[in-house]
Amino acid sequence: MSKTLLKLTEEQKQHFEKEGYLIVKGLFSPEELADIDATFEEISRHTVPGHFEPDWEADGSDPLRRYPRVMHPHRFNETAKKYMIHPPVMQVLADLYEEEALAAQSMFYFKPPGSRGQALHQDNFYLQVEPGNCIAAWTAIDAADEENGGLLVVPKTNTLALSCPDLADSKESFTTHYVKPPKDEKAMPVVMERGDVLFFNGNLIHGSYRNKTKDRFRRAFICHYANESATHISNYYRPLYRQNGEPVDLDVNPSGGPCGDEFEVVYPH
Repeated sequence: MSKTLLKLTEEQKQHFEKEGYLIVKGLFSPEELADIDATFEEISRHTVPGHFEPDWEADGSDPLRRYPRVMHPHRFNETAKKYMIHPPVMQVLADLYEEEALAAQSMFYFKPPGSRGQALHQDNFYLQVEPGNCIAAWTAIDAADEENGGLLVVPKTNTLALSCPDLADSKESFTTHYVKPPKDEKAMPVVMERGDVLFFNGNLIHGSYRNKTKDRFRRAFICHYANESATHISNYYRPLYRQNGEPVDLDVNPSGGPCGDEFEVVYPH
């Protein structure tokens, strides 16, 4: 038996350990979601060098030129940092890790109508958390489904080793990496309501659909975490933060992962 759980039931924890992912509802109040709405609506109106660099003259052929991802908003916006270390989320992570979680990364995706998705991949290929693993907390700011570019997961692939990716189809994915699922294992859609949080293991193979709608964004606030006992992480994700906001500096992971190269790539979903 694990120690006393803060937020999850034993059944939820077992589902995460077996399947590699778990949806948890009710971690954000309507007021908190409205706060996130307003914060990123304001950010979307300005260029933030190194974090959010839209093409204001974009012709619409690639919607992500006008609405690229916001990278590490916690580094320049206190509201983003507050929700990256949101206590209810951090408590779920403590249940999953059986120790304190450290926040490593925040991102926000607008994913407007017509946007490409992302090919299947594994998160810890990039974060390189050792020993242990990263866990993602993917919060649906808009309802997410197969039509507007919701997530895909390949259940039970959390037990697989990290793979060196192949080249993705650039017509469907705006990143270049693709990890092929094992034979007889298929990606399944994850349908989420506004405010749902999907937690998933860093080795789980996952990706996202293209947004095929004409009028629905698929906004998401996505953060990645490491276990407190980890000693190394890829340099891009340092420093990390405790729930109380205290910074923590893990050592830089010198490993290049399964491909033998240092990857400083940050992946969209």
